[in-house]
Amino acid sequence: MKSNFKEIINENKPVLVDFFATWCGPCKVLAPILSDVKAELGEAVKIVKIDVDKNQPLASEYQVRGVPTLILFKNGKQLWRQSGVLQKAELVQIIHSFSP
Repeated sequence: MKSNFKEIINENKPVLVDFFATWCGPCKVLAPILSDVKAELGEAVKIVKIDVDKNQPLASEYQVRGVPTLILFKNGKQLWRQSGVLQKAELVQIIHSFSP
């Protein structure tokens, strides 16, 4: 997963990574919000979900201490990061702020 992940976050468009866990209540709340964000922004953003229990080395590398943790990448660089649930409008605004 690690080498593939590097390719994914190296895209020239924003890539929003959702570090989540299947047992996490707030993660379940965030899932439909992310679907709504993707529906609104379409190809302008890529949204990737990473299960921290199945990808512990990756979660450790990015110092994910709590779930959900959202990290926005572009061209392989981390642009923004926050833990917890955000509303669709907030996420859309954040992604737009890092888009050309």
